[in-house]
Amino acid sequence: MNRVSTYLWHKWRWLAIASGYVVFGLFGIILKIVLLPFTSRLLNPSLPANQKRARSIIQFLWRQFLRYIRLIGGFNYRFPNQDRLGRPGQVIIANHPSLLDVVFMLAHARQSNCIVKQSLLDNPFLNSAIRACGFIPNDGSPDVIDRAVAALHSGQSVLIFPEGTRTGEDDVIRFHRGACAIALRGAAVITPVIIRMRPRCFKRNQPWYHIPHEKVNYEFIIGDDIDPAHWKSGKHMPAATRQLNAHLQTYFERELQK
Repeated sequence: MNRVSTYLWHKWRWLAIASGYVVFGLFGIILKIVLLPFTSRLLNPSLPANQKRARSIIQFLWRQFLRYIRLIGGFNYRFPNQDRLGRPGQVIIANHPSLLDVVFMLAHARQSNCIVKQSLLDNPFLNSAIRACGFIPNDGSPDVIDRAVAALHSGQSVLIFPEGTRTGEDDVIRFHRGACAIALRGAAVITPVIIRMRPRCFKRNQPWYHIPHEKVNYEFIIGDDIDPAHWKSGKHMPAATRQLNAHLQTYFERELQK
């Protein structure tokens, strides 16, 4: 590909990504309208049946959004074996390289609950979805762990990004132990999902208009299930949490280097 073609394709991808931000905003407005019965209390958002309805709406719309960006050439993605996500009592652990990870995961992990940043409740495009779906805002209190464990015991799956925020510029994975504490207290199974993104984009503190010259490629690798009982056997909970967290961090670091 000559220099002119490379330049033109880069500008096209820039326009595709720019349109993606606009479309995401439009989808946010559509969601606020569609989810109004939940957020206005015409439908009780605390009822599991209503949360399932809201999550199905979110999953459908976000899948269409991702397909749109892929169709117009903004990025490519592969998400095989997604049917392994969303099982009762499953904790889904994923790394967090980019802005769109939550969208990808909730669009493909059927009916999953999710621990989200408390600050997202102030985001006009996302707060309706968080409230209607019964997602768990992370305000840093012990109640977050209790709510996540209760969700697992009720048969829900819970998506957690143990880094708490997007991976830094150094690409170093730093997991917090809260995800493992939740998993060891309430999970029937733990399933890691490795998110590979090459080249990285939509990073923390990165201006939206900084688009790499190469097309962004996402790959979602669903790892082998982990039995939490194995990690709890004969150990005190703090030690088991520490060891499992260290194991997961090493596992993700190794897989992301491939």
